[in-house]
Amino acid sequence: MKRLIYEFNESFRIAFAQIRANKMRSVLTALGVIIGIVAVTLMGTAINGIDTGFQNSLAMLGDDVLYIQKWPWGGVEDWWNYQNRPRITADMAEKLNQVIEKTTNSTLEVAVPVAMRGSPIKVGEYKINGVVLGTNGDYSRISSVDLTEGRFFTDSEANSGRPVCILGADVADALFQGRTPLDQWVQVGGNPCMVIGVLARQGSFLGLISFDNQVFIPIESFKKYFSLRRDVQIRVKVKDKNRMEESRDELMGAARRVRGQLPGVRDNFSINEQQAFKAVLDPVKQGIALAGLFITGLSLFVGAIGIMNITFVSVKERTKEIGTRKALGARRRTILLQFLIEAVSICLIGGVVGLVLTYAACLGVQAAMPSFPIEFSAGLVFISMLVSVVTGIASGFAPAWGAARLDPVVALRYE
Repeated sequence: MKRLIYEFNESFRIAFAQIRANKMRSVLTALGVIIGIVAVTLMGTAINGIDTGFQNSLAMLGDDVLYIQKWPWGGVEDWWNYQNRPRITADMAEKLNQVIEKTTNSTLEVAVPVAMRGSPIKVGEYKINGVVLGTNGDYSRISSVDLTEGRFFTDSEANSGRPVCILGADVADALFQGRTPLDQWVQVGGNPCMVIGVLARQGSFLGLISFDNQVFIPIESFKKYFSLRRDVQIRVKVKDKNRMEESRDELMGAARRVRGQLPGVRDNFSINEQQAFKAVLDPVKQGIALAGLFITGLSLFVGAIGIMNITFVSVKERTKEIGTRKALGARRRTILLQFLIEAVSICLIGGVVGLVLTYAACLGVQAAMPSFPIEFSAGLVFISMLVSVVTGIASGFAPAWGAARLDPVVALRYE
């Protein structure tokens, strides 16, 4: 055991002495490994970031909420069938709530109408383009978002169309520049509304769609300001997200009842849920993974060929040294370890450089786009080091094995 430890130490010493003696050659040899490690870590970081951002966004949107809409979130094959469906109206939420109340042991909690429209929000000379959502007082029951100031409007305010609103964090910051917006008046689509609340900052969906530029107003106010001729979305909160499939089936039956559909008649509405986004994101993640694996595989293959070639050259250059060591009693194992460790060391150095470059790139992306999810995990570091070691062993074994099997007499006579 002591002899093996000594051989390892000696092999590391010789390997790093050779790398120091041939710095430029070692750097060029490791270049393929560096590119491969950068590719695999960037790919892993992107996929981890998408997963993290997706889960965070689900939490913000509510992963225990089902959506009744005219159109499905997935692909549409029979376009005319969906186009000819009757509109979803705001009063459908009230009718659904009546059905839910009468259903024994219902898995559904509450249905809430939500209408949306893009609109400028103004205060004096300040202006921001936001998304106006019209809803009722039950919205606070389906949303996990807190308010930093004020309160949500009540059912009586929503039903009477009071000119009140709740601002998202970005809207409040843009219009009031650090001042409290409470009890101040803003122009929503050219109509005055008094601010009664400010939402806590929520962030964005994968750094692309902000949840902080929203403004909530009573649905009756929305009807007066923008009309409800467009489809309304009905959001239904379930009591237990672990029973989502059961809740979906119950909601399907309740919605068909409210819409007056007879058995056997095709649904004239769609029930969507957050996991539908996953079906959209999965091909994106697969595309990133395939591109990353292709670049990684190509780079590591080129790097492995380069390392193998340089190791063969190194064996040729040091044939006499190998013969001398074997004549003095060095074992085949010792010579094999020496060249294998040299190849693995070059790959590990390339792996470390690749990780540093990837980390710097992640910092650059975070600085340029702070809201884009970037997750540089310890697992990626481990995988990168493992890939580096495997590449070093695979590329260095053949020349190391050839060096270990050299005849000492022939090696000493080599010129």
